[in-house]
Parts: sequence; structure tokens; C-alpha cells
Amino acid sequence: MSARIPLVLLACGSFNPITNQHMRLFELARDHLHQTGQFQVVGGIVSPVSDGYGKQGLVLAKHRIAMARLALQSSDWVSVDDWESQQPDWTETVVTMRYHYGRILKQYQEGTGKDSGPTTNSHHLTSSSPRLKLLCGADFLDTFKVPGLWLDDHVEEVAGRFGLVCVSRGDLEPERAVHESETLSRHWRNIFLVREWVRNETSATEVRRALRRGLSVKYLLPDSVIKYIHQHNLYTGDSELKNKDVLLRPLTKQTEMPVKTLDD
Repeated sequence: MSARIPLVLLACGSFNPITNQHMRLFELARDHLHQTGQFQVVGGIVSPVSDGYGKQGLVLAKHRIAMARLALQSSDWVSVDDWESQQPDWTETVVTMRYHYGRILKQYQEGTGKDSGPTTNSHHLTSSSPRLKLLCGADFLDTFKVPGLWLDDHVEEVAGRFGLVCVSRGDLEPERAVHESETLSRHWRNIFLVREWVRNETSATEVRRALRRGLSVKYLLPDSVIKYIHQHNLYTGDSELKNKDVLLRPLTKQTEMPVKTLDD
């Protein structure tokens, strides 16, 4: 029996705030990947977006990082990384993936004494070298179709070089999103679709709405996160107006300049 490939799952997003459903995605994805017999999930990373993203109602990154760390205190394999959140501008998902992949490969090389080649070139990887895949909800696949939101070569790199693990819920049809995209359909073997049969429609948007109205969000968020929100008076009517008339940074940045690599 061949050895399993070590794999790290990376989830990028607002996490505004992190919910039990966000954390549940990691558990579902790990179970599914282990059942394929191909992979051994060795870690998970939550990477909150920077304040420069420009999304309405986005609270400061320091709060989103703190809440995520509180939420994941009980996890022995998923951690929170603040690199992306500390960048002065919004960072393309593919750039965040390159950063983490380079770091993961460096740790692997230092731990094994092996040199698997430049961390920016996956062609030098051995079968036992670790992999990194983007973990997302199935609705994430639809963002690839939003005009101006993604560069074509970024979609190619995310799907082709790294791969995705998409957890679907409700009536979402991720298979259709893959079928309707030339790039995604070309790399379908690198896209793992996971079905969540236990219905959980928890939405960070609805959580914020409940908090603004003074309603209970117990059992939707960890108690430690709820306590933090109340202590810092987050998610009020005023906070939801932040970035109200601001265009999402991805839509403006993509037209300004080509993306820089980590070596620039």
C-alpha cells in the first residue's frame, strides 16, 4: 500500500466573525480526504483577510484574528495565521497560497533534510512532499464567474497547481460550477467536492444581523467568541455601515497592476 500524501488545508475569508460552521468545514474535509486513501491531512490554517478588503461591515483584523484563535483553542490541528491579515493591502488568494506553500515546504525540507527544489516550482515535488489545498464552501466556486474578481491565470494556478476542497450544503450545486467553467472542468481531478448531509445554514451575515438586533447567537458561535464580541462592542448598527459605499478591493486592484510574486 502506497504512503499517503501529507496535506494542509487553507481557508481564506473574512471570518467576520468565525462561526461553528467555518470550523466544521475543516472536519468534513479531513474526513473526506482520508476516505480517498490518497491523503493524510496534517494541518489546517485559517487565514482572515486584511482590512484592505473593503467589505461592508468588516471589523478590524485584530478582532477577527482574536476571535478565530479563541474559537480554535480546542483544535489540535487547525491554527490561525495572521500573515494575510497584516498586509497593508488586500492580498490575492493565490499569493496567500504561494506564501503558505513555500513555508510548508521549507518546514518539510528542514525536517527531512531533503531539498525538493525551489518552493515556487511544484514540478520538483516528490510523491511524499506535502500539498496545500484551498478549503472553501461550495458557493465560493461561483466567485470565479464574477467579472473582474479573478484573473484567469490565478484561477488556473489555484485549481491546477494547488487544488480545492469544496464543502457543499443545502441546494448548492458545485458540480454545475465545475462543469460550466473551462478551467475548473480541466482540473476536475484536483477538485474534491464534499457533501455536508447534516444541514447547517449558519451564516456570518445572519449572525451579525442577530447581534445588531440584540438577539442570541448562542450555539452558532463558541461562547468565548460571543463573550469577546460583547466585551469589545462589535457588530453594531454603526459597524455594519463601515465600507458601505466602498467597492471591493479585488475589483479595483485587478485593473491597476499585475500581481507581484513573493520574490519581487
